[in-house]
Amino acid sequence: MDGLLLFAHGARDPLWARPFHAVEARVRAARPGLPMVLAYLEFMQPELETAAHQLAEQGCTRIHIVPMFLGTGGHVRRDIPPMLERLQSHYGTRIEWLLHPALGEQDRVLQAMTDASLAWLDASPAPQQEPS
Repeated sequence: MDGLLLFAHGARDPLWARPFHAVEARVRAARPGLPMVLAYLEFMQPELETAAHQLAEQGCTRIHIVPMFLGTGGHVRRDIPPMLERLQSHYGTRIEWLLHPALGEQDRVLQAMTDASLAWLDASPAPQQEPS
């Protein structure tokens, strides 16, 4: 059974997580019954490893980890691999861990950000010309 682990950075301000909770709600609406956990690197709970254990307890044998970062920076390159190594060591071959590219590097997300940026231009009134 597949599970989905959405993985965000985390922040001290709980309002920061609103967009991630919105994504979580939309995924749940689109895939009711899909085992899924939203996890964080720091400041918020659950952490990645705790979330992974929750999915394993639900019977997931393949867990998709989606870094909800704009790019593959240090956190994705340096912080996630040791966490995955600990999980692989703990679960052995019982669970397949699939680390996907950061969301911000996926073409669909780049296009959505482009469209949203351009929408501001379409929604704003044309500047008024001063009479000469």
